[in-house]
Amino acid sequence: MDLETITKLLDEKKFSEIKKEFQEMNEYDIAVLIQDLPESHLAQTFRLIQKDKASDVFSYMDEDVQRNLISLLNTQEATQIIEEMYSDDAADLFEEMPAGMVSKLLRNVSKETRRYINVLLKYPENSAGSLMAVEYIHLKKGITIEEAFTKIRNAEDEFVSYDSCYVTDKERHLLGYVEMKNLLTHPLDTLIDDIMEESETINTLMDQEEVANIFQDYDYSSLPVVDSENRLVGIITIDDIIDIIEEEATEDIEKMAAITPTDKPYIKTGIIETWKKRIPWLLLLMISATFTGSIITHFEEALAAYVVLTAFIPMLMDTGGNAGSQASVSIIRGLSLGEIEYTDIFKVIWKEIRVSFLCGVTLAVANFAKLMLFDKVGVQISLVVCGTLVMTVMVAKFIGCSLPILAKKIGFDPAVMASPFITTIVDACSLLIYFKFASLLLGI
Repeated sequence: MDLETITKLLDEKKFSEIKKEFQEMNEYDIAVLIQDLPESHLAQTFRLIQKDKASDVFSYMDEDVQRNLISLLNTQEATQIIEEMYSDDAADLFEEMPAGMVSKLLRNVSKETRRYINVLLKYPENSAGSLMAVEYIHLKKGITIEEAFTKIRNAEDEFVSYDSCYVTDKERHLLGYVEMKNLLTHPLDTLIDDIMEESETINTLMDQEEVANIFQDYDYSSLPVVDSENRLVGIITIDDIIDIIEEEATEDIEKMAAITPTDKPYIKTGIIETWKKRIPWLLLLMISATFTGSIITHFEEALAAYVVLTAFIPMLMDTGGNAGSQASVSIIRGLSLGEIEYTDIFKVIWKEIRVSFLCGVTLAVANFAKLMLFDKVGVQISLVVCGTLVMTVMVAKFIGCSLPILAKKIGFDPAVMASPFITTIVDACSLLIYFKFASLLLGI
């Protein structure tokens, strides 16, 4: 079924056919299909989904569609969806909703759901506490496997993960975990204490990027979240981590392009909002680029004596910017993945110096042949341009590799030190090097 078909069926009031189609479709596919419907059809179509599927379909929708749909449903329908959602998803939804609507919904949900959501909303944004779910399998120390199975069967909640069961004492201090496969393969009278293993933990205040790095490094599918007193308060699963990795990567890409990060998709971001995200960096880069103009003005007499030098300025500046960008992007990615630390700065600089020398010499040789054979500008001009090329590439790669590492050391996001920023600095450096070579070799 596609958007055109479902719209036609809605117009013809063939609701039973839509219901039948929804019964055979995956929850994600339904969400992708109906979230593009106009507002007049959205709530009507959502009510045609089976009740046991509705909350899952809702969780797959874009956040702005979720908020819109909640406002279109009556209080009872909206409350039912919130009750059936996992606590972390419900908290994410509430964070972006108007305060009046949040209060209205919280008044109607169960006390337990309200308590869970309120707890999650109190944690700092992008912290482990704000990401965790509270629907996990929790067992008390000292029980047998048979008693553990009885508790799991009798639990009313649907757990976010069935891979592991977390074991605590009477005060909910985390003692360890038991994998489900061990529960299934040991005798029923076995104490869970005997098969329990120590567990890596996440603190509620840990930043989401650090959490994602732990999952990536150790290939976890889920991890328990504890408070400052090691009390078990929630669980983070791999599906949350995938969202974090995508979010952090998008944020880095936007910063590297000199754009203030935004949570909204491009298509759904308004013109004014997009302008606000881009203009601060453009203004800053424009102002900083005035130094380039000042350098050219300072050497105006030299350019007047050798007008041909002007023709090679764009090539030198572009090559330097490109060389710096190559180094900065590689280092920023290495820092993001934890492959590079501040202690590696001299190792990185030494490597980039050698790489930049090889790159610069290669470019200079190719450019020298072009200048002599095609441009016919003479040996002195060719030496000035090619000498500048080698030095510019070396300086650019030095700046490109060192600034992101230094930025991270002093607490800035390394992604800020990417292409636009590096290019602006390298442009000024390349011009200074160019005119210095011209002064030495041409005597101007």
